[in-house]
Amino acid sequence: MTRQTLSFQAEVAQLLHLVTHSLYSNKEIFLRELISNASDACDKLRFEALNQNDLYEKAPNLDVRVSFDKDAKTLTIADNGIGLSQQEAIDNLGTIAKSGTKDFVSKLSGDQKADAQLIGQFGVGFYSGFIVADKITVESRRAGLPASEGVRWVSGGAGDFEVETIERAQRGTAVILHLREDAADYLNAWKLKGIINKYSDHISLPILMEKEEWKDGAPLPGTSGDENGGTEPGSMVKTGEWETVNQASALWTRPKKDITGEQYTEFYKAISHDFEAPLTWAHNRVEGSTEYTQLLFIPGKAPFDLWNREKAAGIKLYVKRVFIMDEAEALMPTYLRFVKGVIDSADLPLNVSRELLQESRDVKAIRDGSTKRVLSMLEDLARHDKLPQAKEGEVTDVLSDEDKAKAGQYSKFYAEFGAVLKEGLGEDFANRERIAKLLRFASSQSDVVGVSLADYKARMKEGQEAIYYITADTLAAAKNSPQLEVFKKKGIEVLLMTDRVDEWALSHLQDFDGTPLQSVAKGAVDLGKLQDETEKKAAEESAEALKPLLAKLKEALKDKVEDVRVTTRLVDSPACLVVKDYGMSMQMARMLKQAGQTAPDTKPVLEINAEHPLIKKLEGSVNFHDLAHIVFDQALLAEGGLPNDPAAYVKRVNALLV
Repeated sequence: MTRQTLSFQAEVAQLLHLVTHSLYSNKEIFLRELISNASDACDKLRFEALNQNDLYEKAPNLDVRVSFDKDAKTLTIADNGIGLSQQEAIDNLGTIAKSGTKDFVSKLSGDQKADAQLIGQFGVGFYSGFIVADKITVESRRAGLPASEGVRWVSGGAGDFEVETIERAQRGTAVILHLREDAADYLNAWKLKGIINKYSDHISLPILMEKEEWKDGAPLPGTSGDENGGTEPGSMVKTGEWETVNQASALWTRPKKDITGEQYTEFYKAISHDFEAPLTWAHNRVEGSTEYTQLLFIPGKAPFDLWNREKAAGIKLYVKRVFIMDEAEALMPTYLRFVKGVIDSADLPLNVSRELLQESRDVKAIRDGSTKRVLSMLEDLARHDKLPQAKEGEVTDVLSDEDKAKAGQYSKFYAEFGAVLKEGLGEDFANRERIAKLLRFASSQSDVVGVSLADYKARMKEGQEAIYYITADTLAAAKNSPQLEVFKKKGIEVLLMTDRVDEWALSHLQDFDGTPLQSVAKGAVDLGKLQDETEKKAAEESAEALKPLLAKLKEALKDKVEDVRVTTRLVDSPACLVVKDYGMSMQMARMLKQAGQTAPDTKPVLEINAEHPLIKKLEGSVNFHDLAHIVFDQALLAEGGLPNDPAAYVKRVNALLV
């Protein structure tokens, strides 16, 4: 036998410190996590055995067994699944084997609720055993390895763990929790069954526990045990027989009418490792040329790595109830990567691979059907957001219980996932119009992100021919942009877009319901019928009168601007910067550079307000060159940029002030 002591990965050590200090507010959750891991191990064996049947080792019946020993104060969760080799035990139990580990640890704050959610999202539920145990022993053997290559892993949850080779006839894994004094109530069959029924009833494998029966007490020493004598108290005694304590049938295969909302919620928590209930779900059996069952959930909270487009999808694929793979990205488009759930196909082959998934016609049909189902769920939530709401303290019979439950849920969804949903404008041409109707924005008339494109269009001013919007880094920058001045003056609503994805997404949406979308920061402002003839004539006269000044400004700023022109969009500001109609905005160019990508080397157009005192002062100024650069740099600052030479800008301003 070989034994070695190894140190935990630094991130694991930090995680264990939090866990052992009562990270989880609901301690009993550890049992759900460990049973879920055991079930996954059985699913993995079933999948690998599709091509290597001898992995079953003449024991094809898979199950999870929960047992306890009151004398030893141990609780054991055992499975006869795929098991671990010694190296896998070292890698999987001593390391958080997930991408973004350092990001994960950086998010840990010590706040119990928030950290518990993060731990669930990272699938490190094994460590939850340390909530109730001061030591954990894992004994395992990987299916297919000889009995002599079993492994024992032991740790007290501090900085290191021991690993040794053992003789183990049984394949699979046993996690033995050495319970702390304050966790002795988990040495109780009734309590354990209650937890299993609550959290793990949906597990499709049988979860077994030893049967118990009541045994009367024995006579006390020196007595006959009759009514005048005495007996020791009776107790529950294990019979040696095992019984199934869960329904042991996959939740999605049961009729919807037989499943409670609480069962759906617990199933979601188990497959997603989320600690909050989902916003909504859809459970359907689809029949036709392609047959499959879908159980899809919309989470209530976004994971911190949502913006990682390479992150695994949240869909588990089953074929005829046989687990095939986690994270089946081919079944859901990238912009819906937040969706969790299960899809069980009746048509795919059992030996389907990720490569085959990409090419399968059946998979495309499942993907299209599931995408439409998710969009329908979101449309339903959005519709409920529009229903009349009772004021606080007011009783109303207008809304059904379902309506009341869903009221306001879409706003919560959009706050968490709206920015990702926008990616669909560029990725899903077939559903672009449906996605566009689901988008919500703030506007110059409302700081709340709740204005839909349909809302905007319904209240457009008479004669308005476009849906106007502006993109910016922050809501404050968008609201106070000089480009909005003429729109505010005329009472024209402008949508304020502050997500990083907005400009890219909107480049794929040229119009909404026949009305073009127009960025107020691109091209010359044209308000069409909303601008009267007097204004147009005055602008033309100013442009003509200022031709010499425009030429002089263009020469002074030739390294910074493409053109200089008089504008009608400004009211209070001296100048602003815009780009050509189809050019890349300066905000987008900055974002590309920040991401280390190459941005087109385009110059903006400087637009000046002919009526502003600073512009009038420019014409006869002896400091024309410096003042011209100040006007440009201030316009750059106003739209969220920074001067290329901040020190020179400060020097010029100081010189004028003095």
